[in-house]
Amino acid sequence: MRNISVLVADDENEIADLIAIHLEKEGYHVIKVGDGEEAVRVVENQLIDLLILDIMMPKMDGYEVTRRIREQHNMPIIFLSAKTSDFDKVQGLVIGADDYMTKPFTPIEMVARVNAQLRRYMKLNQHKRSIYDTNSLEFAGLVISPDQRTVRLYGKRVDLTPKEFEILHLLASHPKKVFSVEHIFQRVWGETYFEGANTVMVHIRTLRKKLEEDKRKEKWIKTVWGVGYTFNG
Repeated sequence: MRNISVLVADDENEIADLIAIHLEKEGYHVIKVGDGEEAVRVVENQLIDLLILDIMMPKMDGYEVTRRIREQHNMPIIFLSAKTSDFDKVQGLVIGADDYMTKPFTPIEMVARVNAQLRRYMKLNQHKRSIYDTNSLEFAGLVISPDQRTVRLYGKRVDLTPKEFEILHLLASHPKKVFSVEHIFQRVWGETYFEGANTVMVHIRTLRKKLEEDKRKEKWIKTVWGVGYTFNG
């Protein structure tokens, strides 16, 4: 399963860092932004499971961010604000927030509220996920969707060529199984293998670069010297 992604939008870096530290200890993938417009852009371009929004932010406040996001998305939203009046809390909930926390807060309470909102959201959407995601292959941070022929790495879309996608899907569909270069060439190109080793190697090299294996500790595609390649999922 991919890591659950939490977006933290707060222009106070110290608060955003504090939230990130404790959520990452829980195993969540945390993305931090400092203004409302960037928060909207991230939601539009990445897979986000939960949002923590400060109300008073530059460029676009938390209320407007929520209005924009609620036009197309239903993930949990937790408002974070120094405003403590009942009116502010009610206004936030009416606009579309699922919870409201006031500053200062304790990290333990924040983590508990995040966990509670995600449990509720996952339970309510379990049936929908089972219908639409049955063919998706999900690993820690990597989601491969054969129906849409899309790949996302920590929520960010990875643009692959058709051959690169087919190689990745072939390997990921059989984790730990070793595929020879000949087998990969025949399955992906559909042709009789004839000096196709270099073609496969070039595609594997580009695929590894796009999966950011040079930047991350995860090595999705493992070389088995003298044999071929395997998916290390």
